[in-house]
Amino acid sequence: MPSAVPSSLLSRRALLRLTAATALAAPLAAQAGPASAAAGDVYDTLRLKWRELQLGSGFDPGAEPYRGKLRALGESARKLRETMAPAKGSLWPDAVYGDPEPDTEADSFPYSEALQRSYYQLRTMAEAYAQPGTGLTGDAALRTAILTGLDHLHEEAYHAGQTRYGNWYNWQIGAPQGLLDICCHLYEEVGPERIADYAAAVDHFVPDSAVGSYTGTSTGANRVDLCRVLALRGILTRTPAKIALARDALSPVFPYVTEGDGLYSDGSFIQHTYVPYAGSYGSVMVGGLALLFALLKDSDWEVVDPKRQIILDSVEKAYAPFLFNGLVMDSVSGRAISRESAAGPNGLTPQGDHVRGHGIIAAIALLARSASAAENSRWQSMITGWSRRAVYQPLLDDPALGVAPAARLAAVLAGGARPSPEPVGHSLFAGMDRAVHRRPGWAANLAMASDRITYYETGNGENLRGWHTGSGMLYWWPKDFANGQYTDAFWPTVDPYRLPGTTTSRKKLADGEGGDWGAARPQVRWVGGTGDGTYGISGQHLKGLSSTLSARKSWIFADDAVICLTAGVRAKDGTAVDTVVENRNLGEKGVHRFTVDGTTQPTADGWNTTLHKARWAHLAGHGGYVFPGGAELRALREARTGTWAAINKNGGTTPLSRRYLTLWFDHGSDPDGAACAYLVLPGASEAQVAARAADPGWLRVLANSEQQQGVSVPSLGLTAVNFWAAGSLGGLTTGAPASVLVRRTGSRATLAISEPPRTGAEFTVSWRQPVTAVTSRDPGVEVVATGDSLSLRITPGKLGASHRCTVRLG
Repeated sequence: MPSAVPSSLLSRRALLRLTAATALAAPLAAQAGPASAAAGDVYDTLRLKWRELQLGSGFDPGAEPYRGKLRALGESARKLRETMAPAKGSLWPDAVYGDPEPDTEADSFPYSEALQRSYYQLRTMAEAYAQPGTGLTGDAALRTAILTGLDHLHEEAYHAGQTRYGNWYNWQIGAPQGLLDICCHLYEEVGPERIADYAAAVDHFVPDSAVGSYTGTSTGANRVDLCRVLALRGILTRTPAKIALARDALSPVFPYVTEGDGLYSDGSFIQHTYVPYAGSYGSVMVGGLALLFALLKDSDWEVVDPKRQIILDSVEKAYAPFLFNGLVMDSVSGRAISRESAAGPNGLTPQGDHVRGHGIIAAIALLARSASAAENSRWQSMITGWSRRAVYQPLLDDPALGVAPAARLAAVLAGGARPSPEPVGHSLFAGMDRAVHRRPGWAANLAMASDRITYYETGNGENLRGWHTGSGMLYWWPKDFANGQYTDAFWPTVDPYRLPGTTTSRKKLADGEGGDWGAARPQVRWVGGTGDGTYGISGQHLKGLSSTLSARKSWIFADDAVICLTAGVRAKDGTAVDTVVENRNLGEKGVHRFTVDGTTQPTADGWNTTLHKARWAHLAGHGGYVFPGGAELRALREARTGTWAAINKNGGTTPLSRRYLTLWFDHGSDPDGAACAYLVLPGASEAQVAARAADPGWLRVLANSEQQQGVSVPSLGLTAVNFWAAGSLGGLTTGAPASVLVRRTGSRATLAISEPPRTGAEFTVSWRQPVTAVTSRDPGVEVVATGDSLSLRITPGKLGASHRCTVRLG
């Protein structure tokens, strides 16, 4: 065990402070606050509440999963203490924050990130000191090292008067959050003199003006993070105006937005102006708000803005739709999908869709403290259901969850709430060009791009090859298996030119092609869809990233299948163009049986063939595919090797290999009007897929062209059409480009209509079907005529929303 850091590395003033703090400090009790906290003092009450929110309460440190988490925390802190070596420009040798040419360009970002990481590592050490059962609880040498590190960082970099360099985030959010958390955990040890110096540093980098206007980097999740900094700064220095400012500056986060960052009324969440981000920045926002709501509850600064209800509503509107068996769907996690690991409670912890999902679920458990009794009851049932089904990565075993969130989740699970099942239905998120479809036994998620929503986000050297994730990528999960499909090293090993569901050019793209922070967006408007809450249709006018590729793509989400149509495929890049039916991750050694029209195909690595007149195919343990009328397509089994570092400069360089089964339509080089159609049946058995292929009456493809794409499924009473221009099909006529879905149930029918181009101009839709009455209709739907046929006038607005009406049939 190393002794205190040599005093030669410290200033005389810092050494005197360190000596005094070491002499006066005493080990903290297992979960109690500092003994000197004045009873009834509002600031001490808030500080201790924050400490409890961060470190947890009501758990047995000798019981699992806490025992293992606490031991891992102690081991991480021990290693950090042993490797800490204060020097000019660094506190740890592998975290150099001294920038030789400081500026705010990208080449300075690693230096400011190293400063943030240094504070996070000191926070890990502080948590090990303050938590029970870590093996370092109240350890004097650890305390000395923490204070030494704080003094070193303050005097070298994070102090009033310092000019920031690199990424603004590290100075305004990352570093001060780590610093202020440490001050809360080791309040007496840090002492009033240090706290005053640190507060001055925070005021320098995070002045009140940082939340003066709701623009730029002070929106959404970033705004919530800034308010956390201001609130803790106010609590630690007993400055009521700072706490009030933090509370009041939250209010602009609450209202629904119609463009840019924030929550939309349809449940969409956007950050960085163009990026769907419920699974990452959205998680940060709801988690941060849950903490601040709980912190300030029952105090003079309680958050009482009535619009906070929008945040509570977002649990079921914006987050729950993207949670499946504990994971959060990758289509709303931006560049976070490329992260192998991130700073967690025990140092670096694994990332992935399950880990991100667990974080959101833990945030919901905390937000419940600020919810109504009815909301709390529903959420407890939802959390219990997610936990029961999270068998791929159990919630409480997640190393990325600290003791505090694990304890809160455990308390919910011990409450005996009846587990809610996965919901069934169709949700369209027009505000972020996403759709989620849920049926008994499976779920699917569609990601598109438009001039409003980026193809993908890269930045900070992350997600360098996410080029085609917005080109119609279709994710899907069966209920009880393959829930690790995108978790198990999918992103570093998958062929980024052949993502499932996409139509893409094989034209080679540069890492980060198109620019950082969602700059790359196709100049197309017709992207969106409609649905009746049970079934849905989506469409994308596809334009290739940095290529001449164009196509029209539609997806009809039915009872046990997703019907996929592609038409008008054109390109002039001199490279091949593919429509990818599937690219399934089979794991390290997967040899899953693959059957085509009842014939088992080879399982050997490298198997590559052309399938002629294939009518159906089945992949054991996953699901099946049907090709109406037969199709010619390509199939490949291959082992792919990659590294996280190849897609994220901060990732590991260890080679990873996974086996894939890929199935695609090869449209050839420079196609001119190519088209294809197929069905995906998630979780279906081989017999079910064969039966569907043998039933010619189940599906009628009404059109698959550049003017219209539509189908009829008679057994479901379903007709769904994307009109790329005004026209008629399947008994439907529209006076403008539109997406229309009709579902008949007995003597009634529901029509769902949207205008994806979002001109906002009114238009007419007619249905050649006797209708006696319209029994309900949404705003924006005007009944023009009933009788022998139905005629409606639609005033769509500019948000791409669906407008529904229900009619009684004649």
